Amino acid sequence: MKAAVIHDWLTGMRGGEAVLESILDIFPDADIFTLVCDMDSVSEKIKKHKIHTSFLQNIPGVFKSYRNFLPLFPAAIESFNLKGYDIIISSSHCVAKSVKHNIKIKNFCYCHTPMRYAWDQFDNYFSKEKNGAVKYALISGIMPYLRKWDAKTAGRVSHYIANSNHVKKRIEKYYNAQASVIYPPVDTKYYTVNPAQKRENFYLAVSALTEYKKIDFLVDAFLKMPDEHLIIIGTGPMLAKLERLADGNKNIHFLGRVPKDIIRDAYCRAKAFLFPGEEDFGITNAEAQACGTPVLAYNVGGATEVVIPGETGEFYDGTTEDFIKKLDIMRGKIYDVNKVRENALRFSKESFDANLRNFLKDNGVNV
Repeated sequence: MKAAVIHDWLTGMRGGEAVLESILDIFPDADIFTLVCDMDSVSEKIKKHKIHTSFLQNIPGVFKSYRNFLPLFPAAIESFNLKGYDIIISSSHCVAKSVKHNIKIKNFCYCHTPMRYAWDQFDNYFSKEKNGAVKYALISGIMPYLRKWDAKTAGRVSHYIANSNHVKKRIEKYYNAQASVIYPPVDTKYYTVNPAQKRENFYLAVSALTEYKKIDFLVDAFLKMPDEHLIIIGTGPMLAKLERLADGNKNIHFLGRVPKDIIRDAYCRAKAFLFPGEEDFGITNAEAQACGTPVLAYNVGGATEVVIPGETGEFYDGTTEDFIKKLDIMRGKIYDVNKVRENALRFSKESFDANLRNFLKDNGVNV
C-alpha cells in the first residue's frame, strides 16, 4: 500500500511532529508532502522519508516568514500530484486536510484543530496591535475567502480524527463533519518519574511565548506573589514584552529554549506545572503528569480532558484571584505521584498507535 502523508509545514519538532512520527511508524514507506521543510529542524526519522515540498520552498528566507504567505497556502497545498497513492493520511491544523486527490482514494485526516485564525481565534494571531494597521487590514481582507475555502474543502476528507473532544466539537461546528477522537502520543517512556529527584521551590511553565499562550497571565500573577518562584521555558515573539512585564523581579526566571533532558528534569523538580492558555489538547500537561507533577490549568479546552481535578491537579476559572487561590490549595495538598503518572499513560505512544491502527482497520485499511 503506497501512502502519502500530508503535513502542513516542517519547521521544528513540536506536538504535531510527534503525531507525524507516530503515523510514519505505521506507514514506514510513506512519502511526505508539506508546504515547506527546513531539513535542519526535523528528526532523523522524518528525514528518512521522501519529502515533497510546494513552490513556497523556493522563496528566500521562507522558513522564518512562511506565515506571511498564508494567502498562498490553498494554492500550494492543491499543487501536489498524488497520483499513484493508495491512501492519504493528512496531519492538519491549517491546510493539509484540503489536498486534492482522486475521490476513490480515502483521506484520513488527523485534525489537530480547524484553522484557528480563520475561525474563532483571529485576533490571537493577527491583532492590529501586534501586526500594525496595514498588515491587519490585508489579512482581514483575505480571511472571508480563506474561511470559505476551508469549509468548502472540508469534504475532501473521508474520515476525521480529532485530537480531543474539544476539537471534535470544533470540527462539527466549522466543517459540519463527524470525527472520532484519538488523543495524541506522549512519550511516557522518556517523561517519567525520577524517584531520586526531590521537589524544589518553583512552579513551571513550558510554552512557546506567543500571545495566545497567556504566559503574561502567569507573570502578572507571580508579581503578586513575590515569595513564589516561576520558571518559564521557551521562546517566541512575546519574550521581550514578558521580560519588561517581569521588570527584573527575582522570582520570575526565563530560561529560553533548552534541550529535552532539561525540560524533563524541570518537570520532575517543579512543585506544579502551570497551564494558562486555551489549547486543543495540551501535550505539556500530559508530559508533566507523566513525570508525576500535578497541573494547575485554565478550565477550558483540551486541558479539561487531560487533568483530573483533585487527583492530578486543579482548575482555575481564568481570573488571577482564583489562580492564586487554587495555587494556595495545591501548596497544602499532597498528590499521589503514581496516580498522576497513571493518568498520563492514557496518552502513551503505544495507546496512540493501537487506537489509530484499530481505527484504520475498522475503516477498511489493514496496516
